[in-house]
Amino acid sequence: MFGTHNAAFVQVMYEQYLRDPASVGEEWRKLFDNGKVAELPIIPTNRSEVLGSGEQGAAPSAPPPATAPRSALPPSTSLTPITGPAARLAQNMADSLSLPTATSFREIAVDVLDARRRELNAQLAAAGKKISYTHLIGYAIVRVARELPVMTHAFQDVDGKPHRFDPHAVNLGLAVDVEKKDGSRALVVPVIKHAEGMDFATFHTTYEALVDKARTNKLVPDDFAGATITLTNPGTIGTVASVPRLMRGQGSIIATGAIRTIGGAKVMTITSTYDHRIIQGAESGMFLARMEELLRDALVEAKSRGYACATKASKERRLREKKRRGEKKRLRAKGE
Repeated sequence: MFGTHNAAFVQVMYEQYLRDPASVGEEWRKLFDNGKVAELPIIPTNRSEVLGSGEQGAAPSAPPPATAPRSALPPSTSLTPITGPAARLAQNMADSLSLPTATSFREIAVDVLDARRRELNAQLAAAGKKISYTHLIGYAIVRVARELPVMTHAFQDVDGKPHRFDPHAVNLGLAVDVEKKDGSRALVVPVIKHAEGMDFATFHTTYEALVDKARTNKLVPDDFAGATITLTNPGTIGTVASVPRLMRGQGSIIATGAIRTIGGAKVMTITSTYDHRIIQGAESGMFLARMEELLRDALVEAKSRGYACATKASKERRLREKKRRGEKKRLRAKGE
């Protein structure tokens, strides 16, 4: 249901539930109360372990024999056990090594995209909205995945035999980095479901709503379900190019690098890491090439004109309403 990307977050919610069931939302309580914890991507534990009370724990081990050889090395004070969500993340990374992946790289020019984004933001400023590069790139991924659905396929083993799973949907996972109360950081991947049927305005609104829920810790279990392709953007922290880990249950993950200037042109490196059992290098390359076409020719911006037009129409309605109010006020003054 969740995908291994979100396993660490689920572990956090599960341990929080064990400490105090009332501290998590109703959707999470129902999920953990249904007795199917074994089906979730979590490391089994119990309330006493989470609380650190030592109840129901193993009996203390006997002291070592007096004749046991002593280590020549001084005792380490820098080792700490990895537990909870960090342990879940470590297990996920180890499991991901079993996936036979490959990665395609493509460097694309984004001068036109930058110009179109500025134009669009100028039109949206009155409505208090703003379009980021990630919004446009995410929408481009959706458009191309609709044309080349193989990138959303996943490998499944059924009764020991390999199968290709076609979800018949573009459910875009958004890798969101969130800061927790203790200052540490965590990765969650909420999902925009059936993005293939959205215009840009709907996509943008859904995107922003999910990111806001992630950063305010209001995501519910259903927000994590069903990702078929994922976008991660390490470029926001200056990473030039990235080869992210592909988790089980998905066919590909797209990563964007930082925008940089080379020879006077703005460029960005986009990578596609894919499951080589079901996706071939040519298909991944075609996917990135088509993305470049959309971004270079600003076709994404053309698809988003409905957003700009809707904003323009809203502005015109406000002006008409203001004019009507002024006219009514003038007539009242005249009548007096």
